[in-house]
This record gives sequence, C-alpha cells and structure tokens, in this order.
Amino acid sequence: MTARLLKFYHCLPPHLRSAAATLRGWYLNRWRYGPDSDALMEEAQERDRWSAAQWDTWLAERLAYVLHRAATRVPFYREHWAGRRRRGDRASWDLLKNWPLLEKDAVRANPRAFLADDCDPRRMYHEHTSGTTGTPIEIWRSRTTTATLHAIADARTRGWDGIPATARWARLGGQLVTPVQRRRPPFWVWNAAMRQLYLSSYHLAPDLIPHYLDALAQYRIVYMAGYPSALHALAHEAMRQERLDLQMTAIYTNAEPFSAEQRQLVRTAFHCAVRETYGMAEAVAAASECSAGRLHQWPEFGHIEIRDSGEMVCTGLLNPDMPLIRYRVGDRGQRPMGAPGGPCPCGRSLPVLGPIEGRTNDVLVTQDGRQAARVGAVFTGLPVRHSQIVQEALDLLIVLVAPAPEFGESHEQLIVERLQQRMGAVRVQIERVSEVPRTSNGKLRAVVSRLSPAERAAALDRGAVPA
Repeated sequence: MTARLLKFYHCLPPHLRSAAATLRGWYLNRWRYGPDSDALMEEAQERDRWSAAQWDTWLAERLAYVLHRAATRVPFYREHWAGRRRRGDRASWDLLKNWPLLEKDAVRANPRAFLADDCDPRRMYHEHTSGTTGTPIEIWRSRTTTATLHAIADARTRGWDGIPATARWARLGGQLVTPVQRRRPPFWVWNAAMRQLYLSSYHLAPDLIPHYLDALAQYRIVYMAGYPSALHALAHEAMRQERLDLQMTAIYTNAEPFSAEQRQLVRTAFHCAVRETYGMAEAVAAASECSAGRLHQWPEFGHIEIRDSGEMVCTGLLNPDMPLIRYRVGDRGQRPMGAPGGPCPCGRSLPVLGPIEGRTNDVLVTQDGRQAARVGAVFTGLPVRHSQIVQEALDLLIVLVAPAPEFGESHEQLIVERLQQRMGAVRVQIERVSEVPRTSNGKLRAVVSRLSPAERAAALDRGAVPA
C-alpha cells in the first residue's frame, strides 16, 4: 500500500476500514478456497497417517518432478545447468546433492527468473515475504497451488483441533490498522468475508490492551493466531484483570521464539491449548504442533535438510511454478532426538521436527512502552538489497541500507515516514552501506536493539508490558 493510499485509508471511519478489509478478504478467499477445498483438506488428513514407506515413495516422485521442471523450464536453473554442461560438468540434476545452495539475494535480485517460462504471472497470486531477514522477496503461485497450501494449513491447524471453518477468529499481526499516534480504539478491523478480527500489534500499549480484550469478547472470537510477544502482552493484561470471558479453543503462534513461561501464561489466560507453527511466505517448509507437543513437518511443502551447523536448507515441493531448490531460509533447527518409536501419541505419522532455533530478531520498543514487531514491511517495494534497523535509543533508529542502483533520497524519506508511522516521534537516520553486517553464524538480523537491559525494562515498565 502506497503512503498516499495508506494515509487515505487511515482517514476513513472505522466501519469503512472494516468494509475495505472485507473486500480484501473476499478477494483472498477467491484465491484460497474453491469447490475442491474440502476434498483437499480430507486428502491432507489422510496423509497424516501415511507410513514412512508411503512418504518415501511420494517424496521421490515429487522431488524428481520438481527438479526436472526447474532444470528445464525455470530460466535461472536452466542457465545454471547449461553453464555446467559448457564447462564439461556431467553431474545429473536428478540428484538433489548436485544442486547448489540458493541464497535469498539471488531470488530477491531477479524473482521472475525463478518463475517457470510456461507461467503467466498476471494470472497468478502475487505476494511479498515479510522481510524479516532484510528486504521482502516476491512470490508467485497458481490458483491450484494457493488452494492446496491453504487446505493443508487449515487441516493441520484448526482441523486438528476440531474447529469449524465458520468459527470467528482473530489475527494479531503487524499491519497498521490506524495511525500509530491514535490513542482511541478501534485498533482493529472486522473482515466479515474471512470471519476475522484483525488486531494491529502496533497499539499494544498497556493502557490500550484492555480495549483489545474487550474486542475479543465483543466479536466472540473462538481461536487466535499471532506473534508470541503480542499474545504474551494480551495474556498478561487478561490475567491482571482476571478476565474470565476470553476462553478460546486454541491459539496458534508463529514467527518468534516462545519461552515456556510465556506459553504457560497465554495458555492460562485464554484457557486453551497453545500450538506452535513454523513456516514462511516462500512455503518451502512448514510444520505445526500436535496435541502431544510434537512439531510435525508438512512434507508436501518441502524437503528439509538440517546441516551440521544446524542451518536449515529447504527444497520447495508445493509450488512447481516457482521452485526454490536447496534454499537457505535463514533459520536454524535441531534434528529430533532419537526415533519416535512408531506413530506419535496423537496418532499421526508425519515426520517430526526438532526445535527451531532461528527467528531470534530483536523487537523495537517505543517510548510509551509498546513493542513494534515485524517492521520489515517498511522496505516493501523499495530498491534495497539488504537492510537492518538498529535501535540506538528509545528515540533514535539507525537504518543501514545496502541499496540497489536506483535507490535515492525519495526512498530514504519513505523509509523514515513508514518507521515513524509505526514508532511515533522517533529520529531516523539512514546510512547507506555496501553490505549489512551479519552475525557469527552468517545470519542477517533485520532488527538489532542496543538498548541496555535497564533502558528496555524502564520503557516496558512505563507501559507495564512484561519483557
């Protein structure tokens, strides 16, 4: 959304903002769901109990198809293999180990080079990644792939918990619903098409959280999904107020680490199970937690390699029209400890993932005690190769930008405006760099907080939101 369009949207009265959200929800539903959706969900649930031999057979056939299509129909890979042939390299593309590791930079620089040449992007669903590791990446999917993705996701989240498609639910996310300076509710929109209450995480100041809790009760929300830090803030206030009218069926977390203490507080506050999920917009890997506490992989999404360093390298299997082969997703994980010894106690035989150690980006803190997560969207659509936001003080952000050639002063100003929309009256300094520094394990952190523990605690205390 452009700055001008966003400003116009924020000027709309609440009922018109909800109407706009409903129109967007109607559009998304047209892409995500169709006459085959129920059958696709049932097929996914049948695969939950496949044997290891059945999965091995499926994986071999699907991987062979994706690798052949990538090598012959996708410009980036076709040129790669043609170059190897010119150099006399006779390695076969049939073997995954013969493929090079794929960096996000390559996809970010020329995303259309990864789109099969028999596809028309104008007839495909187009979206951007969240940009948690720098600058967003463009992704295209066909209608069939999009419908299959959402059928599997629904089957292995709310489907596992017996929640019907008609249930009202809430998403606690990083989209701006109203200007960050606004101190009066609503800080949410009702998307009637998706039965979704979208709650902005940017207004979770302590004096405003009670309004969020009232909205959850008013809209009769059955289940909720969101970032752990935001859910934890809601849960803390619900416990402090001793709210008994916020009983959910389940809560699904994603995108951030979640400590055992935070999880327990959320579970107690909302009287329900808390399920971890794992995934990314590129959809090259995904997993969800079952009732037995195990994180089950969704094999249809991708093949996961966990290297000796713990780095996760994923080969996408769900989207053969934009295949990402041996893609470095930027996360670290652990192999499961020991063999499960048969099906999981939940009754499913899906592969089990060990703990995910990645996604440890810092969270920005505003002067009034709010935590602003997922700010990578400020770089969407800008000619930026890499970026990093460094919080030097509560009122000072340093933005490191590794620019593309067309980056200019107007883009700098847009970054400043977008950050101030989310963070309030902060100073923003843009520094152009040739490369954004990486951590010792090679990961690029989107956000770095240089606040001292005391400074951070004092800010959060002003907001009464626990760290």
